Amino acid sequence: MNKLFSRRTWCALAGLALLAALLPACNLAFPPGHALHVPDYLVGLAGKFMCYALAALALDLVWGYTGILSLGHGLFFALGGYAHGMYLMRAIGRDGVYQSTLPDFMVFLDWKELPWYWAMTDSFWYCLALVVLVPGALAFVFGYFAFRSRIKGVYFSIITQALTYACMLLFFRNDTGFGGNNGFTDFKRILGFSITAPSTKAVLYLVTLAFLAGALLLCRWTVTSRLGRVLQAVRDSEARLMFIGYNPLWFKLFVWTLSAILCAIAGALYVPQVGIINPSEMSPANSIEMVVWVAVGGRGTLLGAILGAFTVNGLKSWFTAAFPDLWLFALGLLFILVTLLMQKGLLGLRLPRRAQRTAPAPRQELEEVV
Repeated sequence: MNKLFSRRTWCALAGLALLAALLPACNLAFPPGHALHVPDYLVGLAGKFMCYALAALALDLVWGYTGILSLGHGLFFALGGYAHGMYLMRAIGRDGVYQSTLPDFMVFLDWKELPWYWAMTDSFWYCLALVVLVPGALAFVFGYFAFRSRIKGVYFSIITQALTYACMLLFFRNDTGFGGNNGFTDFKRILGFSITAPSTKAVLYLVTLAFLAGALLLCRWTVTSRLGRVLQAVRDSEARLMFIGYNPLWFKLFVWTLSAILCAIAGALYVPQVGIINPSEMSPANSIEMVVWVAVGGRGTLLGAILGAFTVNGLKSWFTAAFPDLWLFALGLLFILVTLLMQKGLLGLRLPRRAQRTAPAPRQELEEVV
C-alpha cells in the first residue's frame, strides 16, 4: 500500500505533464499555419478537460476509496465557479454593456446596489477564499448531519442529488443575485489582464495543470497513509471498524470536505477558461456524468479517474460534433459496458493482476489500522 504508483508510472506521468505543459508554449511560440502551432481552441479544450479531471479525482477519493457515492459533486463544482465568477463580474467594471459598477444583470433587473454577500468580491484573494470556504462549509455541515445519522448507500446518494437539485432551482431565481438562468458571462479581465489574451489563457492552463498535479500528489499521500487505510476500511467493513474502536464519522467527514474543496477549485479554474457559469452546472445529470468518468477510468485508482475524465469528454466532443443526437445513447452504452465487462475500468485492462496483488484484503486493511 505504500507504493501506489510504480517508478515506470511516475516517469510516464512526468513525461505526460511535460508534454501537456508544451501545449501553450507551442500556441504562443509558433504562428498559425506552422507545423508545431497548437490552435487556441485546443489549449482551451485541454484546460477544460483538466478541470474535469480534477473534479473526477475528488470524486474518486470519496467513492473509490471510502465507498461514499456522491451524486451531488456538481454542486461543489458550480459553487467554486460562482465564487470566482463574482470576482470576474466585478472586474468588468464600467466596461460592461450598461457602463455601471454593478454587474450587467443587476442593472437589467433594476438593482440599485450590491447585495451584502457581494461585499469585497472585487478582491481576487477574498473570492479565492470563498472558493474554498463556501463549498467546504456546506460539505462539512451537510456531511456532519448525514454521517452522524449513519445515512449511507443509495440513501446518501439520493439526498446529495436532492441537495444539488434544490440549489440549482435556487440559483435559477433572478432575485438570488446570481444572474438567474443566464448566470455569469462576458468576462473581461482577471488581475488586470485581458481574459481572452492567448498569454492569459496559457497561464490559466498552466495553473490548472499545476493544481491537477498537486491534487494527484495530495490524494496519493492521503490514500497511502494510515488515514487512507482507515478510509478503505470504512469502505469495506464500516461495522468492523467501529467494533475495534474507531469512529468513522470524522474520517468520512474529513475526506468528504476535502473532496468538496478540490471539486470547487476545479470549478473555479473552469470558469475563466470557458467564460461562463450558470445554474445548469448544478444539474443532477452533470453529477451523474462525473460518476461515469470515474467508473470508466477505474474506480479507486486515482489515475483512472483522470483517464476517465479525458476519455469520456474527448468522446463527447467528437460525438457532439459528428453525431450530436447520439451522444447520450453512446454515454449510456459506455457505462453499461464498463459495468458489465470492465468493472475495474480502462485502467484495469492494463494492470489487473498487479492491482490484485497490491490491494490488501478487507481483513488485512483492518489489521493494518490496528
